[in-house]
Amino acid sequence: MLGAAAPSSVVQTPQVRARLLAHAPQGVPVARQGDAAARQQQPVWVGLELAHQPGWHTYWKNSGDSGLPTELYWDLPPGVQAGDVVWPPPRRIPVGTLVNYGYEGTVLLPVPLTVAPDYQPGPFADGMEIKLRANWLVCRVECIPQTGEFALKLPLQSSTALHGAAFEAALRAQPQPLDGAAQQQAQVSANGQRLAVRIAGLPQALQGRDLALFAETPGVLLNAAEPAAAGQALTGHTWRQQWDGAVWTADWPVAPERQASPAVLPFVLVAGDQAWRAEVAVSGAWPAVAQAASVSPALEAALQANANAASAAAQGASVVAATLPAAAWPLALLGALLGGMALNLMPCVFPVLSIKVLGFARHAQDARARRVCAMAYSAGVVLSFVALGALLLLLRAAGGQLGWGFQLQSPWVVAALAALFTVLGLNLAGLFEFGRWLPTGVASLQARHPAADALLSGVLAVAIASPCTAPFMGASVGLTIALPAAQALGVFVALGVGMALPYALAAWIPQVARCLPRAGPWLDVFRKAMAFPMFGTTVWLVWVLGQQSGIDGAATLLALLVLLGMLLWALSLAGRARWAMGLVAAACIAFLGGVWGDNIGDHPAPAAATGDAAGRWRAWSQQAVQEALAQDKPVFVDFTAAWCVTCQYNKKTTLSSKEVLQAMDARGVQTFRADWTRQDAAISAELNRLGRSGVPVYLLIAPDGSHQVLSEVLSAADVLRALRAL
Repeated sequence: MLGAAAPSSVVQTPQVRARLLAHAPQGVPVARQGDAAARQQQPVWVGLELAHQPGWHTYWKNSGDSGLPTELYWDLPPGVQAGDVVWPPPRRIPVGTLVNYGYEGTVLLPVPLTVAPDYQPGPFADGMEIKLRANWLVCRVECIPQTGEFALKLPLQSSTALHGAAFEAALRAQPQPLDGAAQQQAQVSANGQRLAVRIAGLPQALQGRDLALFAETPGVLLNAAEPAAAGQALTGHTWRQQWDGAVWTADWPVAPERQASPAVLPFVLVAGDQAWRAEVAVSGAWPAVAQAASVSPALEAALQANANAASAAAQGASVVAATLPAAAWPLALLGALLGGMALNLMPCVFPVLSIKVLGFARHAQDARARRVCAMAYSAGVVLSFVALGALLLLLRAAGGQLGWGFQLQSPWVVAALAALFTVLGLNLAGLFEFGRWLPTGVASLQARHPAADALLSGVLAVAIASPCTAPFMGASVGLTIALPAAQALGVFVALGVGMALPYALAAWIPQVARCLPRAGPWLDVFRKAMAFPMFGTTVWLVWVLGQQSGIDGAATLLALLVLLGMLLWALSLAGRARWAMGLVAAACIAFLGGVWGDNIGDHPAPAAATGDAAGRWRAWSQQAVQEALAQDKPVFVDFTAAWCVTCQYNKKTTLSSKEVLQAMDARGVQTFRADWTRQDAAISAELNRLGRSGVPVYLLIAPDGSHQVLSEVLSAADVLRALRAL
């Protein structure tokens, strides 16, 4: 499975972009009184389009020596039936000594739908639901089995013709049937080693031209046979074609491991962009067949060599060796510990530092309270890291394409965090006090149990820190993909311990406490000043949402935050004004959320996917990178996200440095930006392949394909040093 999300019309893997398309120019033929027969004749087509990355291919109905044909399993409403795939003509794809039959580039596999006169979509239905599960094997040298779940809805009344040109081209390319079956014959040689084919009825314009021949029945002819040179005697691995007047003839070797003895062989003959299909009667006695194999020996060897990689690649995940060095886990723990400590210095954690500093100030002279709060804060941090890591591992095991910081790829999570930081900021600024409108037992919780407040501060710290990838942390988190679940969770525990360690040590070291001033009036001023980092975080989160959902989503969130502030202020009032203003604010929130709330979850306009406005940074794709490398140009890839503050800092400093950009231009470096702000399976798979699980990641690829991953905290010196090493 390529993801646990609900099926859509598109499935993306690092090797293939698959789409379920439809073509119904007159809509779905729903039978109505008096016109059932006429409506039943209207064409309805669906098809799976496979767009392959350069060098990759999938297979025809006869896959050749080492492949498997693409399989389509339809889930259709009662009264609707899918026909056979209209297979486009394949091409020969040599792989070493083997020859496969398949497709490169982009191919559409059309399928006709038959809608019976008794098809009834229901009184309130506005479309016909179509679901598809497709299996395909994509190969370069290695082979990766993949599966996709697709769904789309065909409107009943309106036309569906957006992809009409693709369907028309595919149907024009389908092999045309030949007449004159009596003149289409094949003769098995006396020793059963060769097959002599005679086909008549081909267009006169083809006479004298060489044709390509493909047998639809697998395991009968030798796929890797090569044309014999003029005057050369035929061998067990060569074939010859010629014209006998208007009849095309071919002499082809039979496969040594033949698996069938057909009385009729369907052939496809191809000349240029035209193809014909002939069902040829076979005469002569076939010798005994070889023992059938469910998978060809070549494919079995290829799949065995990729046994550990195939299932991960089928989900778009990276290929990580199943056996890791014995020192890998201890090194991962050490890297996670150091990375967790470094998280405290990341810009995204600065707002939470204000809460921690405020807690220090409150308990500066109370060693016991300070230590209890430190332990509670540490527990909140560690438990949150473990919970987040467990969720990440569970979702990945279910097929999700996720990475570190995945929760901020959801606009709704970003909006919820913006609301939380707005509430915290307004509370610190003194606009309201929780004790004014919460029940007495709840309001006194912090006073009676400050440890609970510290634990929640630890949870908040992880929520806002998790989008960052600190030095030493990236490789450790990326390694969790290959580790057993218990060891992987140990890495997340080490991350939490590292992040909480400085705060815990400070709480237990008396010298730190003696440096803090005693509580007094200044503490109220300090508390209100700490509101501004919270508001700054809200500004950042609104900007992140704008990158994900566009300006309308950001504007809707801002309006809701204003109304939220109004509601909190109203709840701080006394008497009837509290309830009157509170009801007005709540009604406005409900109305605005109901009318424009969907703006928050909307996808951005396609233009937002471009690399940058100046055109220096191109949007990343594996195909674009391979094209640049094919032109003998180095490639630099910036894996980034709007919610990653470290990414934005590096982008505005190092990656905008005049010195760095000039050095890239001098070496002809092609720059790409992989934006992970919203979930992207292809980017997730590439990060995993690099042994990383979050951003930022900076990748420099030499023209020969060798690469190096630079530090998360990027400096101009790092980039210049790497460029000089090209």
